[in-house]
Amino acid sequence: MLDFLAELPRLRWPWLMLAATALGLELAALYFQYGMELDPCVLCVYERVAVAGILLAGLLGALAPRVLLVRCAALLLWVISAGWGLLLALEHVGIQWGEVEMRCTYLADFPSWAPLDAWWPAVFQPTGLCGDVQWALLGLSMPGWMAVIYGLYLLAWLLVIGVGLGRVARR
Repeated sequence: MLDFLAELPRLRWPWLMLAATALGLELAALYFQYGMELDPCVLCVYERVAVAGILLAGLLGALAPRVLLVRCAALLLWVISAGWGLLLALEHVGIQWGEVEMRCTYLADFPSWAPLDAWWPAVFQPTGLCGDVQWALLGLSMPGWMAVIYGLYLLAWLLVIGVGLGRVARR
């Protein structure tokens, strides 16, 4: 079983599954925005960027899963994106609960070399306020669910890395 898990990062289909889950989250975000008419705040937009990073990690890993450098780059992009997304989601939840000072604006602060809100405003233009809870399920708001999802992405990453390191140590 551990050998099977250790082999997963070297196969194309697990990377495509990672990309597919992230694509599903991006499509869900667009449904919430345009289908349910919920306004994304700046932290929602940044969380979308983190999910896009996971999507890119999955696509990168699927390109050449047997090439160590590509696999390591994809794993690094995966953990950075999931970790950043988790921090954003936890901050967002803190703002909604009134435990963190709100620092949200209607303007995204993307770097000048990647103004995503100007390039693709339909996806990356914030129009809402971070403190508003526009949707909840089972007592968790959308950023609460995103914190759970990012936590699961990090747990999956830890499993992949842990099993891989364990395999190396057994050799």
